[in-house]
Amino acid sequence: MYRLLLLVSLLISPSAWATEVDLDTTVTATAAASTPLPNIVVILADDLGWKDLGYQGSEIRTPRIDALANAGLTLNRFYAQPMCSPTRASLLTGNSTARLGITRALSKLVPTGLPLDQTILPQYLKDMGYQTSLVGKWHLGFRQREYLPTSRGFDSFYGHLTGGIGYWDHVHGGGYDWARNEEVLREDGYATHLMANEAVRVIKDRNPDQPLFLYAAFSAPHLPNEAPDETITSYADIENPHRRVHAAMVTELDKGIGQIVDALEEQGMLDNTLIWFMSDNGGLNPSVAPPAVLSFLSTIDSWLGDTEIPWTFLEFARVNYLRGGSDNGLLRAGKGTLYEGGVRVPSFLYWRGQFQPRQVGDMVTVQDVLPSILAMLESDASNGVFDGINRWPVLQDGQSGEVRDYMAVALDGEALFQYPWKLIRHDEDDIQLYNVEADPSEQNDLAAIKEHAQRRDEMIATLIAKPRGEPVGVPIWQIMWDMDFFGGAEDRPPWIEIVQ
Repeated sequence: MYRLLLLVSLLISPSAWATEVDLDTTVTATAAASTPLPNIVVILADDLGWKDLGYQGSEIRTPRIDALANAGLTLNRFYAQPMCSPTRASLLTGNSTARLGITRALSKLVPTGLPLDQTILPQYLKDMGYQTSLVGKWHLGFRQREYLPTSRGFDSFYGHLTGGIGYWDHVHGGGYDWARNEEVLREDGYATHLMANEAVRVIKDRNPDQPLFLYAAFSAPHLPNEAPDETITSYADIENPHRRVHAAMVTELDKGIGQIVDALEEQGMLDNTLIWFMSDNGGLNPSVAPPAVLSFLSTIDSWLGDTEIPWTFLEFARVNYLRGGSDNGLLRAGKGTLYEGGVRVPSFLYWRGQFQPRQVGDMVTVQDVLPSILAMLESDASNGVFDGINRWPVLQDGQSGEVRDYMAVALDGEALFQYPWKLIRHDEDDIQLYNVEADPSEQNDLAAIKEHAQRRDEMIATLIAKPRGEPVGVPIWQIMWDMDFFGGAEDRPPWIEIVQ
């Protein structure tokens, strides 16, 4: 499919032979001849809200991201999971997070990680001759060596293994978490800057005889709220202090993505590089914190019974729910919830010369990314069985095709999409049904309406019947007594050094 697309563009496009270079230039014959397979750059933001980008109407300045989105395919209905690890697991496997057993963010205490029987995207691509690199956040297991990125198909890894770090001190839950491959790396600097610089190094130092897969999993703008002072000051007009720092973090992310694009251009790679940008979940929004906190604490309380809740857990909950600075626009709620603000996220694809600027209204999900990329590459592995589906025809030329059910999982329930219908099941007595195309803010619950009763009951039955794997995690009470704080003093060895 890729080779056919490339040939057609070269034969029929008069601008295919142009020499001027900009974001709208068509692919050149030289680039096509020198690299038979495209480079692939997947950029994953962390906790980015639906309305946290300029092209989405935000006050935050993101000129480099906006330029890519406006020159590419903007996915208006892209769905992730409501939390970090589940989205990452689905992204790299093409499978349902429920099937994988990864239904919540993996604590630093979890001894395993993404199931080892899963082949993941870099492994498929290595089999096709790609060089593979992860820069940024892993969050899919690290206590045992076989779960490390370098054991799962990545030629190189640079960044942090756990769910979040201090941007300046690189500490997670009392342990230093900054590494290159399998060695601790004591390095000063702001994490977003360091990740961007490393991504540039990977691009420049690659083997030019092989296509490159770069997974740039930035930790921004995940908590803690930290950014360079001068960038924070530039947003003095934003009154809310959490939003002000959050805006600065997003702008630094934008600059880092700009560095990646510039490096691709300088290396003559941009014409033959697919860039796919997305967020791992919706933004953490303080406006929905009180009900979210109550729901979260109620769920935890039901799990714990008479077990005492330690103050460290309460402090963690306070910080994580009340200091969020995201804006999810008209979408309801945010990170950690099953509502649109938790799972509908910004996403776009950019490939100079292959895509004309277009808004894509079809539903595409995070578990569709891997099958779509493999199909685009005409890989034999694309014939495998995945929960996700190949959406490349929709992306390539707008062809409508099969749309599968999509399941999202949160701490307090599950959701099933049969687009445009969405059923949320917090428990058997709390069922909600929405038409999210007609009601994107989810204000009109149709579950009790008689004319929708059959649809509701059928969707409940379908949701209950979905396959579920062995849960990956540890008991919640263990986590509560050793919380995953982001940043702070070191009280244990660096996390990479405890790998067994």
